[in-house]
Amino acid sequence: MTNVLVLHDVVAGDVRADEADVLVQRDAVLGALRELGHATDTLGCGLDLASVERELRARRPAIVFNLVESIARTGRLIHFAPSLLDALAIRYAGAPADAIYVTSNKRLGKRLLLAAGLPTPDAWTLDDLTRDGATASGCVIVKSLWEHGSVGLDADSVIDVRDARELAAAMRARLGKLGGEAIAERYVDGREFNLAMLGGPQGPEVLPPAEIQFVHWDDEAPRIVDWRAKWDETSHEYQDTPRRFDFPAQDQALVATLVAMARAAWEVFGLRGWARVDFRVDCDGRPWILEVNTNPCLSPDAGFAAALQRAGIRFPQAIARILADVPPS
Repeated sequence: MTNVLVLHDVVAGDVRADEADVLVQRDAVLGALRELGHATDTLGCGLDLASVERELRARRPAIVFNLVESIARTGRLIHFAPSLLDALAIRYAGAPADAIYVTSNKRLGKRLLLAAGLPTPDAWTLDDLTRDGATASGCVIVKSLWEHGSVGLDADSVIDVRDARELAAAMRARLGKLGGEAIAERYVDGREFNLAMLGGPQGPEVLPPAEIQFVHWDDEAPRIVDWRAKWDETSHEYQDTPRRFDFPAQDQALVATLVAMARAAWEVFGLRGWARVDFRVDCDGRPWILEVNTNPCLSPDAGFAAALQRAGIRFPQAIARILADVPPS
């Protein structure tokens, strides 16, 4: 029996559905840990890191299961939790602090992907656009630089721009919805795929790839998985974006390419435990990595759980494998 402490966001007051979801994940992981016979504990991680440090020292967990997605309601501080655990020499399940930092900052993540020869759409921050000679035109999607869970993303996030000045103005107008910092990415019109990955003794296993389908979609509406598609169960966007795991023979080569790229991304960022790589495939069949998600959502109704079910892996089995992927002290 191992003493495992589940570390998660502090959730209080009037919060969004994506923020409250971490408590659903916490309870799911606690249930799996108890089924596996582990002693369990929980701790909320907020901006008072000194208090978190005192609690960790007092409770002395053998392993921390890191579910922290934001601190003080901002995703740009997500790496504080694993950084604290590293400083205290406490073993933890999930991606290491540096991987969480560079993937959470979408601009840094893209640079590492490109350096490794992995395709990702062109992108610009406001700093990029204010440099002399900056160029940007065409169809782009404006996202939060740091926030996860499609925060601030809606149909109006996809825009056509004529130049860098027009794009910069559009980005500044949306900063309030995007956590204060934005990135604009070349919009890839096409198919969307999510590839969940699970650590294991023979290296990461790519779980059955899922394609997000856009059904009953208005011809003029951009096909994106926005905030409503992820979190508003009453919305058309949520109800009409089912995932599928079965693919025809003509897709097998594409699926194999996506699997290989997901494995390569795992290695580039030095991931551990569990992860998800999101792709778009353009109209010419070329795949592009949109994001690499460290420690993605473990809620029972989320995509990772669906991929586990498709692979025939029970949730407690997956949690056991995530714990086994924790490096020795």
